[in-house]
Amino acid sequence: MKKPTFKEEQKLWKKNCSFVIGVDEVGRGAFAGPVVAGAVIFKKGAYFKTGVLSEINDSKLLNSKKREVISKEITKQSLLHTTSVINLSVINKFGIGKATQMAIRKAIKLILWQIMEINKGKPPIFVLADGFHVRYIRGIGLVNQKAIIKGDQKSISIAAASIIAKVYRDKLMRKLNKKYPGYGFSKNKGYGTKKHREALKKYGLSKIHRKSFNLSKFL
Repeated sequence: MKKPTFKEEQKLWKKNCSFVIGVDEVGRGAFAGPVVAGAVIFKKGAYFKTGVLSEINDSKLLNSKKREVISKEITKQSLLHTTSVINLSVINKFGIGKATQMAIRKAIKLILWQIMEINKGKPPIFVLADGFHVRYIRGIGLVNQKAIIKGDQKSISIAAASIIAKVYRDKLMRKLNKKYPGYGFSKNKGYGTKKHREALKKYGLSKIHRKSFNLSKFL
């Protein structure tokens, strides 16, 4: 399988767009816990032929140790990066679809603030999003973004966003595992594995299970 590249970013860099934001989310399909989004900007002209960042890939295709090593390097070498969290109460109130969009919008807004810190003007900004366009971002219309199907397997910026979001959410789920033992959150990260479903039958729903999901069928 081919690894993601800077092909999309290079097209934009050639058009003098210095701030290309890759954005992705993690945790949309989990039974429990928050949804997390990541946003990453690499310096214009970045190129990773060797070294840790040359191993950037879809976060789902990397093991946990590799993700953590790469995530740490992304935070060191990227121009800007951020993560955002949308908690369970919001997911249960608005549904996972809206909550996911909220997480992505929040991550983009956070990184836009960072851009304004280092560039007081209004520089050309473009968003590369995994799967679907992101609406309702002030200053970023649909014309200034591109939705890429399986973007985390095609764009390095999107893949990097998926990695930092995954590492951040995994740490949150390991902490929640200590508070809500028995469900295996440290291993399944809230996803509906066989052992997780078996735990639901045994213990019922915890406070961090998504009530907006139809989990009663597993009880």
